[in-house]
Amino acid sequence: MSLQGWQPGNLPPQAGKLAVVTGAASGLGYEIALALAQGCADVIVAGRNEAKGREAVGKLRMLAPKALVRFERLDLANLASVSDFAGRLGTAGRPVDLLVNNAGVMALPKRLVTADGFEMQLGTNYLGHFALTGLLLPLLRLSRGPRVVQVSSLAHRYGQIRFDDLQGERRYRPWAAYFQSKLASLLFACELQRRSDAHRWGLLSSAVHPGFAQTGLYANGLGARSLLSRLSRSLGKMVSQSAADGALPALFALASADAQPGGFYGPGGLFEFAGPPAAAYVFRRARDQAVARKLWQVAEQLTGVKWPAD
Repeated sequence: MSLQGWQPGNLPPQAGKLAVVTGAASGLGYEIALALAQGCADVIVAGRNEAKGREAVGKLRMLAPKALVRFERLDLANLASVSDFAGRLGTAGRPVDLLVNNAGVMALPKRLVTADGFEMQLGTNYLGHFALTGLLLPLLRLSRGPRVVQVSSLAHRYGQIRFDDLQGERRYRPWAAYFQSKLASLLFACELQRRSDAHRWGLLSSAVHPGFAQTGLYANGLGARSLLSRLSRSLGKMVSQSAADGALPALFALASADAQPGGFYGPGGLFEFAGPPAAAYVFRRARDQAVARKLWQVAEQLTGVKWPAD
């Protein structure tokens, strides 16, 4: 299941579709938004930094003049902001065809919390997107073929959902918290598909990872001077790929007729670091349906977002 030759500018036509991309002001999210806009989809750049978001919108409009592109403020670390964002879209009433849950933070050296008291990585990478998707579900169901994509990571293989210390209050470890959040994203994608099938929501839910893509994630989380950030810029060039190439698995999941419900896609090259999109390896913990169901229930309790049962 590869897409040899797929490039961001060669997507199937996306005219008439509305796409919401979180964290689209830079990096992977920007490349996904650009490809969709160049395919003539209308794109909402959703992010917390208005200056960066509007700058990205300006660039996207120049590169994709046929698409309608706009910025909407969304802070995934604040459930009130998530609710306000979904409310604005709900008032407009337009179906959401494509939702890309991309925004994230990585391995924050110190334990920080969101506005709602959640550990920052779990709150931003998973709980914020869980709430967002649930609140946008009515608009997604208005679409003829809605697709929801979670941007997970190769790092999900090292994650473990620690229900006894989910927020890292007793022991916070930067990388363990990141691994957990990305495993949670993959579990969410799979459980969302199962629930969509059971309740006839009509969604195609999948997850992707960009491999070793050169984005600003390392610098934004660990700092530009951190050892891993420096290694990413130097040694990483030998085994990594561009953010544009890292976006290809997401574009496959969003636009290809071959994308499978509950699928997981990433680069098809050595170690899944780089290469054309292909089916990615799902670590055994991400296949645990009991954990996925429990995590869903916990997320509903923490966020207050209750999904319909019919």
